[in-house]
Amino acid sequence: MPEKTTKSVSTYSRKLDPSWENFLRYDAPAGLVVFLVAMPLCLGIALASGAPLFAGIIAGIVGGIVVGGLSSSAVSVSGPAAGLTVIVLTAIQTTGSFKAFLASVVLAGGMQIVLGAVGAGAIGDYVPNSVIKGMLAAIGVVIILKQIPHALGRDKDYEGDFSFFEASGANTFTDVLSSILNPSEGAVVISVLSLGVLIFWDYWSAKGSRFALMVPGPLVVVVLGITLNNAFGIFAPWMKLTDPVHMVQLPMANALEFVFPDFTKFTEPAIWTVAVTIALVASIETLLSIEAGDRIDPFRRITSSRRELMAQGAGNIVSGMIGGLPLTSVIVRTSANVSSGGRTKSSTIFHGVLLLVAVLAIPQYLNWTPLASLAAVLIMVGYKLTKPKIYVAMLKLGWEQFLPFVVTVLAIVFTDLLKGVVIGLVVGVLFVLRANHRSAISVVNQGDWFLLRFNKDMTFVNKSELRTKLNAVPENTTLVIDGTKSVYIDRDIFEVVEDFQRSAPYKNITVEVKRIDDRWR
Repeated sequence: MPEKTTKSVSTYSRKLDPSWENFLRYDAPAGLVVFLVAMPLCLGIALASGAPLFAGIIAGIVGGIVVGGLSSSAVSVSGPAAGLTVIVLTAIQTTGSFKAFLASVVLAGGMQIVLGAVGAGAIGDYVPNSVIKGMLAAIGVVIILKQIPHALGRDKDYEGDFSFFEASGANTFTDVLSSILNPSEGAVVISVLSLGVLIFWDYWSAKGSRFALMVPGPLVVVVLGITLNNAFGIFAPWMKLTDPVHMVQLPMANALEFVFPDFTKFTEPAIWTVAVTIALVASIETLLSIEAGDRIDPFRRITSSRRELMAQGAGNIVSGMIGGLPLTSVIVRTSANVSSGGRTKSSTIFHGVLLLVAVLAIPQYLNWTPLASLAAVLIMVGYKLTKPKIYVAMLKLGWEQFLPFVVTVLAIVFTDLLKGVVIGLVVGVLFVLRANHRSAISVVNQGDWFLLRFNKDMTFVNKSELRTKLNAVPENTTLVIDGTKSVYIDRDIFEVVEDFQRSAPYKNITVEVKRIDDRWR
């Protein structure tokens, strides 16, 4: 047995060894895929936030290199988040300028470091697993629904928008319907062929093809999309995607400009209000994302929430100081990282380096990339998060797991990530309370002797059940209330017992209490 354990640990260590061989085989291809996914998302979120496009790229670079380097997570990827777009858009107007807003971002980063230092990240441990699984499945559904229009050539909604109601006044379903009714032939051909390549690439990789393992399918898809679109220009001009809205739109290197925060407005209340809002929302989204990331990590490693919040804080300070958007850990890029085989934080850092190189050296070439190609990549990522077998597995666990799971899925699809998680969390808590309520107290009797036993710790949640069972004890009996199994009994429970003891003589009920009142007197 010891030999088998040693061998298992040795194999595990080799798989996660930060060697050049593992980097080239696993982390570099995964980092490349994350880069391809992150690039349009960073730009889209910046556009929706009313910020310079370069601000989104800066946040992506900082999220990859700075946060990736400081975080203890092996798979989490950070960058600008869709959940902050409305906050950023409003905050820029509230603070009066983008420079003043950047001061709030720097402040928010400092607050996150404090939150991490005092251990506030522990709140993420209280989210039920059914809700986390529901969040992952919902993100998969949302990714697919949001990418269908891009795959069909309708690119009116920005990349990275995961809210049901869109800025244009449409919603997720009307956008999908419009794209189905008015498809672009060129986009359809590119996305369908790209999906075919990705499916084949996954099959080929599963068969152990060294070439398929070394060359990421998404890279092949991007090259295919660029080649096809240029070929359309020669052989079928009506199919070519010529409008820039259908392409990646990286800013040119000669147009890049760093913006620095205006620290003269530190004393204004609006700056602090925005900073607190960003710190709280970004921290909550980060905690949810790293919890989800740990769940899909094939090696089941656990991320330190304390260190993660401090890493995010450092990232937001750096991003704000050089003109970037606020950032969080983001589940879409994290999922792309895991599904592409990323094993260590090297893949996250590498994606940040690629963003930096791309924006400085080759933006004009990357701007040839059709969004339809990247839509195919994201649809595959989404499918892996929300496979039908996931729903079947949750259903087999019973309704107490399945209902919070499916409610979370529906709530996220029809609202947004944070609201959906809150709704799922409420339903999950209700099921926990119901389970506690149902099995906390048992009553048995023999003749005129009744035994009421507390089967677990008792809180105010069990007060109603206790009253009901006490009221059901008939007159002219003897009742033993046994609290031996309870380590903790809430004061509310003690008062219910005390009230019953006072009223018992009127029903000729003799009450004997074991291990309850002695804890309070």
